[in-house]
This record gives sequence, structure tokens and C-alpha cells, in this order.
Amino acid sequence: MRPSQKRILLALLAALGTATAAAKWEPVANGKGKGDPIEIDKARIARQADGRTTAWSRLAFERDLVDEYGMRYTAIEALNRYDCEKHSFATLKRIYRRDHQKVREELVDKPLELPAATNSVDDRLLTEACKPRTVGDAQKIVDAVARLAPAKPAEAKGQVMFADMRTAKGNGKAKAVQVADAAPAPEGKPAERPRFIELPKIDKSQLEDPYKGATPPPPAPPVTAPAAAKPLEARPVAKPAAVERPVERPAVSRQELERMYATSGPRKAAPKKKEDPAHQYQHIHWDYQGEGAPANWSKLKAEYATCGMGRRQSPIDIRDGIKVDLESIQFNYKPTQFRITDNGHTIQVDVGEGNSIKVMEREFQLIQFHFHRPAEERVNGRSFDMVAHLVHKDDNGKLAVIAVLMKKGSEHPLIQALWNSMPLERGQSIEPSTIINMNHILPEARAYYTYMGSLTTPPCTEDVLWMVFKQHIEVSQQQVSIFSRLYPNNARPIQPTFERLIKETR
Repeated sequence: MRPSQKRILLALLAALGTATAAAKWEPVANGKGKGDPIEIDKARIARQADGRTTAWSRLAFERDLVDEYGMRYTAIEALNRYDCEKHSFATLKRIYRRDHQKVREELVDKPLELPAATNSVDDRLLTEACKPRTVGDAQKIVDAVARLAPAKPAEAKGQVMFADMRTAKGNGKAKAVQVADAAPAPEGKPAERPRFIELPKIDKSQLEDPYKGATPPPPAPPVTAPAAAKPLEARPVAKPAAVERPVERPAVSRQELERMYATSGPRKAAPKKKEDPAHQYQHIHWDYQGEGAPANWSKLKAEYATCGMGRRQSPIDIRDGIKVDLESIQFNYKPTQFRITDNGHTIQVDVGEGNSIKVMEREFQLIQFHFHRPAEERVNGRSFDMVAHLVHKDDNGKLAVIAVLMKKGSEHPLIQALWNSMPLERGQSIEPSTIINMNHILPEARAYYTYMGSLTTPPCTEDVLWMVFKQHIEVSQQQVSIFSRLYPNNARPIQPTFERLIKETR
């Protein structure tokens, strides 16, 4: 087969899955929320030239969500590339839509190849994308190639054939001879080089390999036509007088090509032992970008599974709260010494004993507080420059976190005292002689939102009581810039609420 023809066929093969036909979304699994189906577009499953397969999937929501840029969306479509043999996939592109209208589109700069865990949603999508294609798809290729082929001259006679594979005895060896639809040449004049005019419809019953797995014999050079025309079936083949130019040996036999076209879709790979994702990613530490980014946290370690499967994850976009008479938080904060650490993910401040809160008849001790930029929480879609998370624990090990939102404005004295003692290296801790009073980091108004959530870092432990102050505090532009030099973005993306109850002080 000529290289140009091979390129056309491969392009047509890919076009079967990317044609502009109407989308045919079919459900594969349900999302984590009720009524959030995960679907695959059967009209856009395509095998690529490298043997891998691309397919579009979609996660639809029954409610509006807000992305990190403040845009609302109700569905996410993802273009995934599947390696059916390795049982892995990579996301190439995402499209965010609201009521079928595109609101944002993003390309993945460095697609990460990930294994499709057994019985996961990714495994189901891969299985659906890698199903063998039908013979009808191969016929589409045949018909498309026929349309691209040059028209047959009106005066041409006889049956059009792609290739008539025959054997002729010569020099004691069997030779393969290609005989095409060409009129017999005058005596003494070489026959014309066979022309491939169009691809015939494929008879799958003829796909058995005639060589039974052995290497097919090389094709013979063009032959001299007989002096008198005889029926095609009985025409003897003369020994070639001379070879005008070398004939390229095809990379594969005709039977192999036909078998490939007749089964143009990806063949489902035989089951093989999958590598444990926890073992594969054990060398990757969680982070906010790259291979350890939030989207992969649940794959890094078995104990991080809740990051991907939990239904009470934080942070969230706080909205539609129920206004009630919430109990006031009783603060028992006092001046304390502290230890400040750059732990590689944030600036963390550990405080001494004796600082506590009381809420809902439970007492929690303040353990540490740390910072995120930008603020991980949003309120009715509104974002903030930074946030401080004050982490508390009771005698039963239950956690309560208070979030203090921050906006750019005037300089904050307590934040400046912390920045003055900031370590010079990651992993370093400093215990200054300075005393801080935790009451100074609290806003004047103590109205708050509350809901049940999780830690916002691995292992994403749930059953955490969250209290987010409605009023923010101010920090200076310089104070924000100092933290940004160390951690320009250490915020986990917004997580689904899954119809959680949110209460707020009225």
C-alpha cells in the first residue's frame, strides 16, 4: 500500500469517532451526588494512529457550581486518551458548560498517564471506549476511500480488483503475483503496472491467514503479459524478462491489512495484573501542582482514598445557608508562646496549652493554625485573598476548625509578628521569645457559618466541624506578597456540597 493511501485510511479511521455527528451520551456510572450521572459520548470514540483511543465523557450536575474564576457551570466534559493494553488513561482537555453553553475551556499542558483502578468510574469509561468496533465501521472506511479514489475510465473493461494474490512457479519457488484490471499489452511490450482503483467490500469469511502464521513470500516484480488474451483464471504468468525498477516490499500482507480494516476499533486487551496505584505513586508526595496535585491525592496512598471518595469534603462554596440563632462561640484565648514552621505546604504556627473554645456544649483545645492563599472557602461565589485555619481538638479526638477570612487593606499586627519570625528554609522551625495573643486574629463580629466537612489536606479526614466567620480581617498588600513568595497557590479546589446542611447566624 502506498504511504499516501495509508495516511488517508488512518485519518478516516480516526474520523469515525470524531465526526460531527450529534452527540450520543450514554450513562456509564453515577457520580457521588444523587442525580449526577457520568456519561460517555458513543458518537466520539476514536482510535488514533498510535493505537490509543480518545473518547469524551461528561459529569452533569443538577445544580450550579462555581469554578475558581467565579464562573457558574452545570456540567464538565473531558476528552480522555485511553491506552487499552496498559489499562491507563490521561485527560487532554476539559470543557465547562452551563445549560449546554460553553463557559470555559482548558487544555491540559502535561497530560498525566494514570491507571484505571478496578471497578472505578475510570475503569468503566475505559472498558466502554475500548470495546471492539463493529464491521459497519470498517465498511464506512471502505466507502470513504472509494469516494476519494479516481473515477474509472468509461472504456475500461473487466472486474475491478484490489489485488489478486496468486502463485506462479519459477526457479523452484512459489512467488506472489499481483494481477490488476489491465488490458493485455501488445506482444513484446511490458504490461502496465497494476493500479489500485478502489477498495472492495470486505468479506470477513476470507480473513483466514493463508500462510498459517508463516512469513508470506515476497511479491514478484511486474511480469510480461502473454501474447494472446486468455480468461483471467487460466492466464499463464511468464517469467519476467527484466526488472525496470525495484518493487517495494509491503510492510504487511494484504490479509493482515484486511483484517486490520475489518476490526478497525480497538481490541479489548486480555486481563492482566494491574499494579497497585499506592505502590506506583508511593514516591510522589502530595502537593498543589504536578503529579501530586489535588486531583491525584486519592491515588497517592491508600489512606488518602477519602480525598476522592468522601461526600463531606472541604472547602466548599458557602451558599443557601439556613439562618438560625446559632450559639455563640466561647473563646478562652490568652497570650502564649509559639513555634512557627515552614512545613513545605504552608506556614504553620503551633501554640502552647491553655487556648480553647466551647461550642455546642463541647470544649476544643487550640493546637495550631496555618494559612492558605487564596482563601480556600468561598461565600456565595466570592473569593478572598487569604485565610487562617485555627485547628482545635477535643478529648475524643474530634476536630473543629475556625476559618478567618482575609482581604487586602491595612497591616495586621499579629500577622506581622509572625512574618518577622518566619523561617528561612523549608522544614525549619523557630521558637521566638515573642508572645502572641490569639484574640487579636479574630474579627470584631463573631457571626459565622457552620457545616460538617473535612481536612483540606491529605488524608482529607471527614467529620470535622467547620465554623467560618462572616466578617473578614484586613492584611496589607505587603503581608500577602510575603506569603505569596513562598506559596503563591496552596488552596484545594472547591468540593461538591452533596446537599449538606449549612447554617448561619441570622
